[in-house]
Amino acid sequence: MSKVYRIGIIGCGGIANGKHLPSLSKLDQVELVAFCDIVESRAEEAAAKYGTASAKVYSDYQELLKDASLDIIHVLTPNDSHAEISIASLEAGKHVMCEKPMAKTAADARRMVEAAKRTGKKLTVGYNNRYRPDSLYLKKMCEEGELGLIYYAKAHAVRRRAVPTWGVFLDEEKQGGGPLIDIGTHALDLTLWMMDNYKPKVVLGTKYHELGKKENAANAWGPWDPEKFNVEDSAFGMIVMENGATVTLEASWALNTLEVDEAKCSLSGTEAGADMKGGLRINGEKYSRLYTNEVDLKAGGVAFYAGTAEGDADVEMRKWIEAVDQDLEPVVTPEQACVVSEILEAIYESSRTGKAVYMNQD
Repeated sequence: MSKVYRIGIIGCGGIANGKHLPSLSKLDQVELVAFCDIVESRAEEAAAKYGTASAKVYSDYQELLKDASLDIIHVLTPNDSHAEISIASLEAGKHVMCEKPMAKTAADARRMVEAAKRTGKKLTVGYNNRYRPDSLYLKKMCEEGELGLIYYAKAHAVRRRAVPTWGVFLDEEKQGGGPLIDIGTHALDLTLWMMDNYKPKVVLGTKYHELGKKENAANAWGPWDPEKFNVEDSAFGMIVMENGATVTLEASWALNTLEVDEAKCSLSGTEAGADMKGGLRINGEKYSRLYTNEVDLKAGGVAFYAGTAEGDADVEMRKWIEAVDQDLEPVVTPEQACVVSEILEAIYESSRTGKAVYMNQD
């Protein structure tokens, strides 16, 4: 890899500072040269910590995109602006990584797919849970056919009490929803990726705003304001795929349950099953006996690349830059991410109407 890629960051809030910037800064083949945020002081702080000596700061992303020297843009803004900024960045000749979910609406997600095709630029979405050691191991098993045909799966994204009370997480206008579009999107992406199945046929969903009404509620990040909590606190869906496979999705920030799992999946195939509950477990039948095996993901040691320990976000950023540099398909394709957005929207629609939503109907 000889070229050094110049990267612009649009949105310098929590996800930028907690994930993208620390991981990108570890890569020798990138320079962080432009930072934009509507709160200019946030962009200035990010530039001072992670940027090159000549890094520029903007409060208007359209001004940032005028810089012809930029190769890649990371879009790390609230959901309602993902499509607008990503499409503008693609049309300005930049490759784009957009944080999850792909867009606030399915229509916007489809517009992003079309823009990537039209411009010939690469577009990916930040589903970093694909890069965890358990995810990579299980994906390899699925690719090798060790589970057989996966015809039933569960996508888990349930917290007992962990409602994000900062930023715009509770604002439906900005985000498009609550835990379903926030953390349910990760679990659904992981599940569909394992199944390699992106052809939904029919979706049935429900959503609830029950615990969000409570005042002074116990919560990992302090009590929320019920007056500002205008998204669902829980949502559930059932998706039947064109090949007959069934996926159930559970997503909640606050639920009276002890069964808590986030960004995990359970798979049932014709040859074996697997789940990520408390570690990666494989179950099946061999020699007329049932078995359960726990995969030791620590035996291989810590993941290293060029002598540096890597977390899942580090792997995500490295693989993204490699895709740009080597002209490879991104690990997360825009078409895959778009299907996730379409299913999430169908769950919301089904909940509103009380009817099943039939997908891809001519």
